[in-house]
Amino acid sequence: MSLLTVTSVQPLTPRMTRLTFDGPGLDAIGTWPDQQLKLLFPKPGRAAHVSDSPDVGTWYQAYLAMPEDERPWMRSFTVRSLTGGVLTIDFVLHGDDGPASSWAARARVGDVIGRFGPSPEYAVPLGKADLLVFAGDETALPAIASLLELLPDAQRRLVFVEIADPAEEQDVPGVRWVHRSAGEDLVSTVTAAEVEPSTWVWLGGEASAVRALRRHFVGLGVSKKDIEFAGYWRRALTQDDAPTTDDLAEAQERIAALSE
Repeated sequence: MSLLTVTSVQPLTPRMTRLTFDGPGLDAIGTWPDQQLKLLFPKPGRAAHVSDSPDVGTWYQAYLAMPEDERPWMRSFTVRSLTGGVLTIDFVLHGDDGPASSWAARARVGDVIGRFGPSPEYAVPLGKADLLVFAGDETALPAIASLLELLPDAQRRLVFVEIADPAEEQDVPGVRWVHRSAGEDLVSTVTAAEVEPSTWVWLGGEASAVRALRRHFVGLGVSKKDIEFAGYWRRALTQDDAPTTDDLAEAQERIAALSE
């Protein structure tokens, strides 16, 4: 585990802000598609540090062994960019409903949080189909934007991102923005699109929407091994809550997809 120090804060939209960080070890980390890591947010009056062990098992045991009132909140994030030892992460702001959002809304240069990862062991290569489909909500936008930057101009793609309203749109070419303020939703919009079975699909965002879209593409004949999916968040639940039956089913599906 290492610590990160905020070096800049840049509002992107009314509900998203971009933070850059520096910290030990960042310049030694490579880059790969959909780069994920754990961020640790200190509780009031506490520190973000957990353990200096680089081993995930030892580190996580040390994390669990901490008294609950000292244990930092841990959340998963996708790297927006990592270049020259500068880590960039985009945070969705939704008030004080969660520790990550509330921390990011108040973040200032010099603030410190913890990180574990990213690890190349979890790297997943981009698909090699004629058509690539990307779909998610605003929590998946940083990942989608970073993935699109890797594609050659000639690559056919369909990109759908659900956001609150037009004020949340960003300069990401080729996106079909799905506005909740206009009564639109991601699942209905994506399922109305014409997609051939020989397609590679990337899905991220609210867990039930991701599951519904995965079932849709499987039903169209897209191979399960060509669908990369992740439920980033759950309605009315946080990462601190116990997994639901649907969460466990999703985990089993991900394991099964990897073994195919």
